Amino acid sequence: MFEVLTPPRVLASVPDLATASSAACDAVLRLRGAVLAAELGRIASQLTASPQARFVAGRADAGARPRAGQPGAWHYAVETDGVQYGYFEFTSAATVDEAGQRALASLATLIASLMQMQSLAQRSTHAYVQVEAKLAHQSQILDQIHESVLTMDKLGYITSWNRGAEDLFGYTALEAIGRSILFLYADDDLSERDLFAEEGGRLMEVRRRKKSGAIFWASLSLSTLCDLEGRPVGLIAYLTDITERKQAEDRLHHLAYYDALTGMPNRTLFARLVDQALMVAQRNEAAGCVLFVDLNRFKLINDTLGRSVGDELLRQVSQRFRTTLRDEDLVARLSGDEFAVGLFEIRQHFEATTVAQKLQAALLPPFKVQGYDLRVGASVGISVYPADGTDAETLLRHADIASERAKQDHANPDDSVAFYSLDMNQGMQERMRIESGLRHALGHGELTLYFQPKFAIATNQLVGAEALVRWIHPVRGMIAPVEFIPLAETTGLIVQVGEWVLEAACAQAAVWQHAGMAPFRLAVNVSAREFTAGLPNRVASTLARYSLDPAWLELEITESTLMHDIERVIGIMDRINDLGVALSLDDFGTGYSSLSYLKRFPIDTLKIDKSFTMGIPGDASDCAIASAIISIGRQLGHRVIAEGVETVEQLAFLRASGCDEVQGYLYSRPLSACDFEKGLRENWLLVE
Repeated sequence: MFEVLTPPRVLASVPDLATASSAACDAVLRLRGAVLAAELGRIASQLTASPQARFVAGRADAGARPRAGQPGAWHYAVETDGVQYGYFEFTSAATVDEAGQRALASLATLIASLMQMQSLAQRSTHAYVQVEAKLAHQSQILDQIHESVLTMDKLGYITSWNRGAEDLFGYTALEAIGRSILFLYADDDLSERDLFAEEGGRLMEVRRRKKSGAIFWASLSLSTLCDLEGRPVGLIAYLTDITERKQAEDRLHHLAYYDALTGMPNRTLFARLVDQALMVAQRNEAAGCVLFVDLNRFKLINDTLGRSVGDELLRQVSQRFRTTLRDEDLVARLSGDEFAVGLFEIRQHFEATTVAQKLQAALLPPFKVQGYDLRVGASVGISVYPADGTDAETLLRHADIASERAKQDHANPDDSVAFYSLDMNQGMQERMRIESGLRHALGHGELTLYFQPKFAIATNQLVGAEALVRWIHPVRGMIAPVEFIPLAETTGLIVQVGEWVLEAACAQAAVWQHAGMAPFRLAVNVSAREFTAGLPNRVASTLARYSLDPAWLELEITESTLMHDIERVIGIMDRINDLGVALSLDDFGTGYSSLSYLKRFPIDTLKIDKSFTMGIPGDASDCAIASAIISIGRQLGHRVIAEGVETVEQLAFLRASGCDEVQGYLYSRPLSACDFEKGLRENWLLVE
């Protein structure tokens, strides 16, 4: 049953089809139910001039349309597209002529079309209401669940934001919708790939930022968001705060892999990290070492003074070890008083002995624990990859064996270091013997200077000399520089040796200056370790201490010194030049200096390395290199000196090529200060 939407309006007489059609449209739009049926029946009666016409909703029970003039009642259907909305009923067809029937047919077609459109509109309205109700229902569901749900378009801009997201992040939907998802990222997560552009279905753990600035862990699940045709238009993200779970996992991980007392990695984690480092070392064909560090006298302290004192002592020991080692070195507490160190960025395995000695030196100052001054030492065993093992457990086991050997074979366990391999152990002992002897030599006058003269090719007259350090051992006699200079470079003793050489060279030059000799360049080698910002001040103070004219001094530096932080190096060189001290580039041609930098270096002399001098004039390549260096030097305004000149033929080639100076056995071997001074007083000349 339909209700009347608006009050019915009584139509005036309907003289024609147009007026009837207008009245029918008005009736269908405004009326419902019986009122509509009565109005349509009245319109049909007036149109056909038949007072018996009426409109009935629904399908006609029976009866076809009679022809005009046929007696009896008949029906006329109101239908379209196979759907019948009602029919007109006439009790007598005799009263409707043929023209009336044609008008009635047109009216019925119009009414059927109007009712069809009205039905479609009603269904659409109903469907829209249902969709709105469904969306409201789903929105309520999304807002009631605790999980954070949001949607993004393909570019990662937020398109929806539920109440769970508001609670999780602290931003309202108004603040979040329309912004890029990146504003929720933690700063260190901005390097993640743009997952918005990828397909959904991803499940991951991520770090995100709240409105308050707090960083939290979240479980993130991504699903594809599609339109009605099934085409991807964005992503649906589901986030759950898992910060407490992650913190619990971190605590469990720390308990499983770190020593509770010292905070260092334990044996399990150390083995895992060493195995990973060994894989890298294998790919790079690099060396590696594991050090087993066993504390001496700890058990006595722990048993005598109690566990609390022992625990604090271990904490302080671990802290000193951390401070001594580099960040890239691995260090762990294995158990009790045993520690382990992994070294995998070393050039040769003997460098491990230097690290072992540094660890032992770190234990020398007493430890202050609960009012006690405690002293402990350490015996260190070293195993080498791959010679002694290819996995962490094997290397640890062999390093442990080596530490026991170190204790047994050394008079002082606190200084004892041993390799697992016997041949390495013998080499290490020799190396440590030389290092220990060199430290002693520095403080007990065992070092001396020899001087190798430099001559001008054009005049054969002496123009300078190179100061060379020699070690006069009280038992072994003269020790060649090749035996201790590389060791001094590795251990850092080269700085002390260099300081001694500069001091001794300036002292000797001052003696000759006071004796009235004309100044000549006394060259002193400066290692890369010495070439720091403090070098100019050290040179200046040494010159001042001996009242030495800077014309007496020349510093020789190698190419490798110049290849790190060019601007800093040039600044140091400029300060040295400002003192009046000359600079020479030693071993030129063996390094990697760029010619573009060479023109910027404030140097006076290029020195041709003896590895090129030895081959001339027979080796075409050496001749070409030597000639090129001489040409470069002359074009840049530098003097060029060749070292290692031993034959007259070499000298002739260098003279013909335009070389300025030479030094080598053809002229003189390195001489003691006394012999060198004798040559000076005799106005040294080379006799060819």
